Amino acid sequence: RTMEELAGRPIKKKVVAVVGGGLVGALNACFFAKRGFDVEVFESREDIRKAKIVKGRSINLALSHRGRQALKHVGMEDKIVSQGIPMHARMIHSPSGKQSPIPYGKKGQRNLKKSHLTIAETGLMTFVRADGSNDQIKADLIVGCDGAFSAIRKQFLRRSRFSYSQTYIPHGYMELTMPPINGEFAMKPNYLHIWPRNTFMMIALPNLDKTFTCTLFMPFDEFEKITTGDEVIEFFEKYFPDTIPLIGVDALKRDYFRLPAQAMVSVKCSPYHINDKCVLMGDAAHAVVPFYGQGMNAGFEDCIVFDEILEQLNEDFSAVLPEYTRVRVPDDHAIADLAMYNYIEMRAHVNSKWFLFRKHVDNILHCIMPKTIIPLYTMVTFTRTRYHEAVMRWHWQDKVINRGLLFSAAGAVLGGSYLLIKNPPDINKLIIPAEKIWNRLLALRTS
Repeated sequence: RTMEELAGRPIKKKVVAVVGGGLVGALNACFFAKRGFDVEVFESREDIRKAKIVKGRSINLALSHRGRQALKHVGMEDKIVSQGIPMHARMIHSPSGKQSPIPYGKKGQRNLKKSHLTIAETGLMTFVRADGSNDQIKADLIVGCDGAFSAIRKQFLRRSRFSYSQTYIPHGYMELTMPPINGEFAMKPNYLHIWPRNTFMMIALPNLDKTFTCTLFMPFDEFEKITTGDEVIEFFEKYFPDTIPLIGVDALKRDYFRLPAQAMVSVKCSPYHINDKCVLMGDAAHAVVPFYGQGMNAGFEDCIVFDEILEQLNEDFSAVLPEYTRVRVPDDHAIADLAMYNYIEMRAHVNSKWFLFRKHVDNILHCIMPKTIIPLYTMVTFTRTRYHEAVMRWHWQDKVINRGLLFSAAGAVLGGSYLLIKNPPDINKLIIPAEKIWNRLLALRTS
C-alpha cells in the first residue's frame, strides 16, 4: 500500500476527458470508469436519449464480433445485442425481381439499434456555453472521439510530422422508408437486402418498428439528373421495380426530394497521439465509408485495444499512447481500404458469375480446411484477426486458390486430351464445337 493509503489520505484519481458522447465516446467512458479513472464526457449535441427518432426508427449499425467483445468487456453485450435483429445473409435483388441469398458465413450478424449513454454517463458538460462563456477543463488525458470532422484532430494538424488525408467518394446516399404491410415486415427481415446495379445500388435494413430503411447509393451527378416526381418513378421502374409497391408511389415522390443526397468521407491520419496527453479514437482517427459495416466495430475495437495496452503497460500514458498508435494505425488504414473495395463488390461483383463461383469455392474449402482457408468476410466480421493481417492473408489465399483452379483446369484439359487421343470419338457426333465451349468459359470469367 502507498504512504497516502496508510496515512488515510484519499488518492487523487487521474482525470480523463472524453470529447464526444457518441457510440465510441460513451463506450470509452465505460472502459475508463471501470478502471477507476475520473471520467468527464463532453458533447455539444442534444442528449441522444431524448432526441426524437423519425417515425420511431432507430439507427442501423452492424455489430460484429469485434464490437461484441468490446461490449462484453464492460458487461453490456447482452443489453445491447438483445435490441438487435440478426442478419443471416445478403439478399440480392435482380432487376427482374428475383431474390438470391448469399450467406455471410457460419454465424449471424446483428444490427445494433440504440446506443448506451445511460450506462456510460458520468457527467455532461460543454467547453463553450450558449451565452459565450468558457469552461477551462484540465485533464490527465484527452480522448478525441468527436467524429469525422474532429475539433481535437484539428489541433494535431498544427504539429509537424502529422500525416492526414481525407477522401470524398463521388457517390452520395439518400434514405427512404419502406413501411410495414399489415403490421409485419414488407420483406424477410433477417437479411441485408441489396439491389446491385453496377455503378450504383440500394440496400435495405430492418428496424424494430417493422419498417425498412432503404439507402440509395449513387453518383451525385445521377442524383442531380432526377428533378421531378415522375422521373423518380421512371428511375425506380427501370432499376428497382419490386420496391415501388413496397415503398409506395406517393412516398417515393415525396421522400426523394425531402433531403439532398449526403456525402461520404474516408479519413486516414497518423500518429493518433500527442505525447502522453491526447489520443484519437473512432471516426476522429479513421472515418470510413459504410460499406463493410465496420466503422462502429473498428471504433469499439479501439476501446478494447487501448484498454489491453493500458493493462500491459501499467496505465503509463507516456508508454501506452505511442504503443496504441503503433498497433492501431495499420489496422485502421486497412479497414478504410477494405470499405472502399467492398462498395465495388456490393454494387457490381455480386452480379458476376465468377464472383459467386469463387464464393462457393471459398466456402467449400473453408469447410474442408477451416484453419487454413478462411474467407475475408469471416476474418473481418466473426474474429478479432487484425485488419491488416486479414488483408494479407486474403491476398495469399486468393493467389493460392486461383492457382489451384488454374492447375485443376489445366489438368482437366490434359486428361481430357489424353482420353480423346486414346479413344478418339466420331467427329460427326460432336455436338458442341470447341470454339463454343471456349467462348462460354470466357463469358463466365468476364461476367
